[in-house]
Amino acid sequence: MEKVVIVTGANSGIGLALCERLLTEDTQLRLCLACRNMQRAEAARSALLTSHTGAHVDLLQLDVGSVESVLDAAEVVKSRYNRIDFLYLNAGIMPNPQVDIRAFFKGLFSRNVINMFATAEGLLTQQDRLNSDGLQEVFATNLFGHFVLIRELEPLLCQTAHTSRVVWTSSSNARRSAFSIDDIQHRKGTEPYSSSKYASDMLSVALNRRMNGQGLFSSVVCPGLVMTNLTYGILPSSFWTLIMPIMWLIRIFTNTFTLTPYNGAEALHWLFLQKPESLDPRAKYHSLTSGLGTNYTEPRKMDIDGETADVLFSKLLELEKVVRRKLCERNADNEAHQRYLSEIEWTTEQRVK
Repeated sequence: MEKVVIVTGANSGIGLALCERLLTEDTQLRLCLACRNMQRAEAARSALLTSHTGAHVDLLQLDVGSVESVLDAAEVVKSRYNRIDFLYLNAGIMPNPQVDIRAFFKGLFSRNVINMFATAEGLLTQQDRLNSDGLQEVFATNLFGHFVLIRELEPLLCQTAHTSRVVWTSSSNARRSAFSIDDIQHRKGTEPYSSSKYASDMLSVALNRRMNGQGLFSSVVCPGLVMTNLTYGILPSSFWTLIMPIMWLIRIFTNTFTLTPYNGAEALHWLFLQKPESLDPRAKYHSLTSGLGTNYTEPRKMDIDGETADVLFSKLLELEKVVRRKLCERNADNEAHQRYLSEIEWTTEQRVK
């Protein structure tokens, strides 16, 4: 029986590298690239089919930063597939990152340089904004949209005598200190990316506590330091030109500098080969690359309280109800406005006659 695998954010970077590795591993799987930009998704699909002739690769338009887009995409998925084996939640954003240049150069020539690059702690802040749903954009894209997607796809994920997997692409930048259970959207902070990634770690734990009995298993992955479009957007290209030789040198002494999307997808691919019952529900699985270039996966315990994770899940459920209600009201207003315009147009036509 062919496996059904959906990957969000699959048109470039780690997502595309994962798709390439999955098709190499299993030529019979049915792969779905869930992307916001369909032109880039089509290009990614063509590239995959060039190297894997005959592969079954579907496209799905999905903007996880928009609840309406998530609901529409979920309906397409439910009409297209009768189950889901793997749901890789890889899409994410880090908008308008601001780098403390002074802290950067101070850390560059200190013994803390490896940790600085690996976690960006004390180095990065972001300027978040509200999206069309009235939610903080980073929270909505990195966490909430994926939460709603899981909820909508439960009938395909939770089936009798069938196990399914949800795999989150997290980050070493996911820090407990950046997250507040009283401000889950991080409206008052300056590190929305770190907050959202820690929240996704928590949500994974909550999903396991609630849904393992229904056959749904959730895992979290840290891809390490990978050079993707998101990473390159943090600093001007001239800075990367300057520091890349240093980073390749540092890689000899640390295993967290995976650097390439292929290496960063190591743990994501490794989880595809594991039985869910053998995995630690509270571990984050790290993609690592040795100084000699060997890729491997290592689990590390996450600093997460199960009860707080359950509180986050409950808060997300309540927020989902609010957002759905507002969406219904907005759509009703739009329909009423369209009827009003149609009536005006009809009246105008009658007067002309």
